[in-house]
Amino acid sequence: MQHPVVRREFVRVAFGAAAALLIPFRTTRAMSAPAPHPTPRPGITAAKVLRGDQVGNDPKLAAIFDGVRTMPEIVDGIGCQCGCAASEGFYSLLTCYEGESAMARGCAICQGQGALVVRLHRDGKSLDEIRRAIDAKFG
Repeated sequence: MQHPVVRREFVRVAFGAAAALLIPFRTTRAMSAPAPHPTPRPGITAAKVLRGDQVGNDPKLAAIFDGVRTMPEIVDGIGCQCGCAASEGFYSLLTCYEGESAMARGCAICQGQGALVVRLHRDGKSLDEIRRAIDAKFG
């Protein structure tokens, strides 16, 4: 004998779960506020940022690292949206490009943000305009 109340509850929960899966991931992320952007640190340099020739044989990745090296004061004012902000020693997107274990070597989000920052800065966009573009695409 089936229990109609239990069956109805199961159908309701299953339908709700199926409907939730149909909502695009980007839409659910857009409903939350993007992480705040840090204030660029005075006197920040690219001394710890790897050169393009240090990141392997990927010319696109090398170009992003080399681009980030030219504008540390801008990249230091961008918050990374990949989740690394909770990591110890993290400050900004610039942190993702620093050192041999630079997160941006393998993280598509760090790379995407870096590429967008480089392109927009070369197009003459201000830090605030770049932040808004990062928030719109990754936030």
